[in-house]
Amino acid sequence: MTPHERSGLGYAVAGFAILSMGDAVVKSMAGEWPPYAVAALRFSIGACGLSLLLLRQEGPRAFIPQKPWLQVARGLCLALASVCFFSAIYIMPLAEALAIGFLSPILTQAFAGLLLGEKVRPKVYLVSIVALAGVVIILRPNLALLGWGALLPLVSATFFALLMVSNRASAGQGSALSMQVFVAAFSIPILIAVCVAAKVSGVPELDFGWPSWDVVLRCAVVAVTATTAHWLAYVGTSRAGAAQVAPAIYVQLIVAVVLGWAFFDDVPDLYTGIGASLIIASGLYLWRDGLKASAPSINAGATQ
Repeated sequence: MTPHERSGLGYAVAGFAILSMGDAVVKSMAGEWPPYAVAALRFSIGACGLSLLLLRQEGPRAFIPQKPWLQVARGLCLALASVCFFSAIYIMPLAEALAIGFLSPILTQAFAGLLLGEKVRPKVYLVSIVALAGVVIILRPNLALLGWGALLPLVSATFFALLMVSNRASAGQGSALSMQVFVAAFSIPILIAVCVAAKVSGVPELDFGWPSWDVVLRCAVVAVTATTAHWLAYVGTSRAGAAQVAPAIYVQLIVAVVLGWAFFDDVPDLYTGIGASLIIASGLYLWRDGLKASAPSINAGATQ
């Protein structure tokens, strides 16, 4: 690995670590403000900042999407994935929810074949079953304690995988910055609608009032850290390449374990260790297998 690639990997590691820090900040708001309201405020702040940056760099025309309904689908997937994940880390240890979330890259490959017609190697489906077994192992004790709420990170991973598929379908329809603005902006009306529905539902557990100043500040911190993390991951990928950077995503889990242990007294148990190992091993296997599958074509291209 060249020094340029090593620096890229460093950027990516820093980005993924910061993402877990933002998740810990979200978890700190459990019991103070509902997760759907946190998601709505977090993306509203993020969309405003990104929109100003997009306006400055690309002008007003960059705000016109080529396929609006595809952007609506992206916003819907992001909204549902975020609400489910925020709800999950409210009630579950951070490391457990995040470990199950790592199922999304594996599901993305499977969904790309089903929804986009991409060629999917049969082993992808086999490895997906192994990863799902890891999810079951993690969820087994939680289902008894939390009921159906324990499935929230699995639902989040599914919608996040669908978001990744819709991102692929959006390729070439705008810059990376405009794609970030679209997905955040189109998720906001959906999240606000969820908040209004919860507010008027008459269910005491879903009701909420105006946030305190420190909740607003923490939502802003989450928005800034997430944007910074995505920028660092982007820079890392551009320097070192996606293949070199991909395994760095699992730094998130290490940081999540440390933060959960230090601030929330969440000590990972044996079930979490075994299940997370299966999920991570599945993801790394598909990554390595993908490198091998692409190697002949890369080598062939280099000789022409």
